[in-house]
Amino acid sequence: MASSIRPSPSSFMLPSLSSCNPSQRLSLFHLGSGVRQYHNFGLKASRLLRHDGSCMKVMASGNMSPVATQESVLDWVKQDKFYTECLGMKVLRKRDMPEERYTNAFLGYGPEDAHFVIELTYNYGIDKYDIGTGFGHFGIAIDDISRIVEIVRAKGGKIIREPAPVKGGSSTIAVIEDPDGYEFELLERAPSPEPLCQVMLRVGDLDRSIKFYEKALGMQLLRTRDNPESKYTIAMLGYGPEEKSTVLELTYNYGVTEYDKGDAYAQIAIGTDDVYKTAEAIKLAGGKITREPGPVPGIKTKITSCVDPDGWKTVFVDNVDFLRELE
Repeated sequence: MASSIRPSPSSFMLPSLSSCNPSQRLSLFHLGSGVRQYHNFGLKASRLLRHDGSCMKVMASGNMSPVATQESVLDWVKQDKFYTECLGMKVLRKRDMPEERYTNAFLGYGPEDAHFVIELTYNYGIDKYDIGTGFGHFGIAIDDISRIVEIVRAKGGKIIREPAPVKGGSSTIAVIEDPDGYEFELLERAPSPEPLCQVMLRVGDLDRSIKFYEKALGMQLLRTRDNPESKYTIAMLGYGPEEKSTVLELTYNYGVTEYDKGDAYAQIAIGTDDVYKTAEAIKLAGGKITREPGPVPGIKTKITSCVDPDGWKTVFVDNVDFLRELE
């Protein structure tokens, strides 16, 4: 039976959204991914990326052999050459939830309580996800992007954009694609404390989205950039400077008000000291709560969730519960 994995990046960490005073930590972003197969990467099962607490996590999907078991899924994650050999991540931990019918593996550039990480999730029996057109890319800050591009090329990976300066700017970037079709934008920078530095989502009304993330989630608008020639505008938001923190990049393409989100993307996750007060603060700011605060079955970590004006989901995770989960 074929199966697939969904990626989910992590979120920001807040002491309490009731005061809109974030603790400046993006901890989780959750996505699902479609199934692709690059044999040179050793892809045998689908995978998910997600972030909890103060780490960044991402989810993706892949093909599993017909005789795969839950144990082989975890073995596959250990051997996943794209995230480990190409991007230099490490497998941090794994978790199987047979009653809830899913398995997680967490990868990143450092411990989950101090870094953004990727959570790979296999949902039992799911063999395919649709990424859609709304999700853009993950950004990774690297001091030598040409080296990473050559590693990906040698492994048989897909290069979307060769290393080159950004038109009209001084930054040098490259774009590669993971085995499930998720794009990673490589940004050439000096070494960063948060290498997994960006998540890009497309929105239909940029001003409306900026107001939501500022008012309901307490993020700061770090900068905007309009590109009339290419007909798009971006806004960077977060809880700290781009050079040191993971940020959310919102992109508005002129004249496009709606996107197909598919079923692969899941959510961004943000740590908070009190999920109950956070939910009330979001309601007061006009946000829509999609999951009332309370513990997750089988884990007991308290969470709540909401959606932005475009339907992108954010989950808020109790900080203390998350640290207990890591023990």
